[in-house]
Amino acid sequence: MSYKYISIKEFGGPEVLVLETKERLPEPKQGEVRIKVQATSINFTDTLIRRGIYPNVKKKPPITPGYDMAGTVDKLGDGVSNLTEGQKVAELTIIGAYSEYIVLPANRLVPVPDNVNAVEAASMILSYVTAYQMLTRSAKVNEGSKILIHGAGGAVGNAVLQIGSILNLKMYGTASTDQHELLIGYDCQPIDYKSEDFVQVIQNLEPDGLDAVFDPFGGDHFKRSIKTLNKKGKLVAFGAYNANTQMDLIKSFLRVQIWNFTPWIPSTNFYSIGSWHKKHHDWFESDLNKLFALLSENKLKPQISRTIKIEQAQEAHELIEKGGLKGKLIIEMNK
Repeated sequence: MSYKYISIKEFGGPEVLVLETKERLPEPKQGEVRIKVQATSINFTDTLIRRGIYPNVKKKPPITPGYDMAGTVDKLGDGVSNLTEGQKVAELTIIGAYSEYIVLPANRLVPVPDNVNAVEAASMILSYVTAYQMLTRSAKVNEGSKILIHGAGGAVGNAVLQIGSILNLKMYGTASTDQHELLIGYDCQPIDYKSEDFVQVIQNLEPDGLDAVFDPFGGDHFKRSIKTLNKKGKLVAFGAYNANTQMDLIKSFLRVQIWNFTPWIPSTNFYSIGSWHKKHHDWFESDLNKLFALLSENKLKPQISRTIKIEQAQEAHELIEKGGLKGKLIIEMNK
């Protein structure tokens, strides 16, 4: 039986994403399972991997991108007893999920509740785990904590809004004006990043400073975010959207790490879900289970911009890099 997947033969623009076909399905080894992938989200991180500037991926082309996936167990390898064929599962794959079938270790998979569909499950894995862990494990917010979310209309930003609303946080968010209604719906004070100086706005509204700020932009933007914090506040950096090279990413990471040892600067942390997933998979599994439970109870509602076919991967990357999407882009497969 054949299956389709996306291959990158060389790093570059969206045009390097090529649809290919293999004539035989991959076979699971000891302790592995074959998964029929039903949904994988398209993320900005995928574009960094495609360009060859994402530090956590050392593998060289040819590679298949795909940071997360939700699907069903299709075949068990020897020694697997914790899963059954047909069971719904999810995982943070980092690479490999732009494929109709994938083989993964059985002990890394998180069961998906029966009443959660694959598209919603896939939308939770990267964005919502990132949001939940940044809020509860990095910033350690409490009810009433005052926070600023940069890019609040984006996938991770929207997840922070929803979880922050459940946690009863006081929220401010930078976004374009067409996304302000969304922010207001979660009791988040919108700031127009194009026409307003967010530092001045926060200093006027919260002269004592914020408890946490979440910043995906990198570079000097981090410096400005720190100016909004109180003395015990925390900058949680979670990317470098403005980076053009791997060195830009590394510089942003190192800057945040150095600041954390500088006593006159509020606490800083660079959050990487890939690193945390590798080091603390038990946290990932626990947190994703909590999020699936909230989804099952209709307390979370992932915002899906649109679902696409695997053949549209190039177009999806172009849309992600253009920006302005309201919600997640999801590749839906094996319907």
